[in-house]
Amino acid sequence: MVSEEDLQAVLDELHRLRNRVPQLTGALAAGVDGLVVAHDTPGVDPEGLSALTAAALGVAVRITDATGNGGFRELLVRGEHGYVATYAAGRTAVLTLLAEGRVNVGRLHLEGRRSGARIGELLDAAEAAARTARQTARTAPARTRTTRAPRTTAAEARTATDS
Repeated sequence: MVSEEDLQAVLDELHRLRNRVPQLTGALAAGVDGLVVAHDTPGVDPEGLSALTAAALGVAVRITDATGNGGFRELLVRGEHGYVATYAAGRTAVLTLLAEGRVNVGRLHLEGRRSGARIGELLDAAEAAARTARQTARTAPARTRTTRAPRTTAAEARTATDS
């Protein structure tokens, strides 16, 4: 589970990215499972885009595996009116950027890769912290041993009270 502070840091990175590349029309950080982490996508349904990104990611990963080109790094789709670029963001997330057709693609890649790395670091660190917290919670606290007084039997109890 990612904290509100970490989610805000990811959203801040998306805003800074859109400021650095003015031709961006949207930015989305999502898990590889298709769930939205953070988004700045005016006019675009973030849940739908996230699900489509996960589907495209699945195909891209299979292509890189089948061709022996290693792990997934990025995917670029060019449409009539612009670009959709998806970048790896750590082990469990991706960054998807929407850009106008007049964007400098080299600049898009440069900034997208940098932001993907930053977002990946944030989310991977948050996941590691959550995993550590879960492991700590599962580990039962060490029990301290207390010494007990020996039990007395019924015969001993009678003897002690009868005297």
